[in-house]
Amino acid sequence: MKLSVITINLNNLVGLKKTVESVLSQTYNDFEYIIIDGASTDGSAEYVKELNSDRKNLKILSDPDTGIYNAMNKGLVLAKGEYVHFLNSGDFLVDEKVYSEIFRKLLTKADVIYGNRMDVYPDGQQALNKGFQKSGLTFGDVFQGCIPHTSAFTKRSLFDSFGLFNESNRIVSDTEFYLKIIGLGGCSTEYIDVTVSYFDMSGISKNQNTQALQQSEFETMKRKVLSSELVDAYEFSEKYGYKMQRINKRKWSAFLFRVLNRLAYLINGK
Repeated sequence: MKLSVITINLNNLVGLKKTVESVLSQTYNDFEYIIIDGASTDGSAEYVKELNSDRKNLKILSDPDTGIYNAMNKGLVLAKGEYVHFLNSGDFLVDEKVYSEIFRKLLTKADVIYGNRMDVYPDGQQALNKGFQKSGLTFGDVFQGCIPHTSAFTKRSLFDSFGLFNESNRIVSDTEFYLKIIGLGGCSTEYIDVTVSYFDMSGISKNQNTQALQQSEFETMKRKVLSSELVDAYEFSEKYGYKMQRINKRKWSAFLFRVLNRLAYLINGK
């Protein structure tokens, strides 16, 4: 099986219906669809149970969870596809042919494939988000910005190698995962110029009320994953024009970045 599509939901029946309809209308058929509902009380749980009739490619779980990443991990445990695509409730695919187009245009066996997304704001305005627009992403790329999961197709096997999403975070665990597998792990990426999905910008990661929490989680996470020395050294390298495209803590570069970090303090007189 080529693809596992995972949708998580909690009390968002209207958004869930849009998401489910966009997935089940796909002309591409080499995929399974996994819906993880957090025991919703708005009719979502009943809606997904009604879907589970004769659809062999549909898996449904409706149980309480401890948060977004706990729900996503539940989906990953069930996933059997070569690639995984997260399309959470409220997000939906651009048309019924997008999965066919993505896998028809795939030229390599990249670890992560990603395309574009259309951001949908609460006032109804839309904006095309093309992200990095290049293949072969580097540490510097993923350090400064995350690949949107609504337009990314990630090999399921990477979650076995690098671990599932960190459930202690509320917002930044997908960023943490891509930083590990691409920034540190050197996993391959391929950009395909196809708009994959509409993304609901009213979600927790884009909510103005949670921006401070997101920034705090990111600062804590990157220093825990990379070590403070590597983060300081990379930020120094960017400030002074060095292009440190890739870090590998397991080799000599950790020492190099400690040296650069020390130079930063000497240059700044600290």
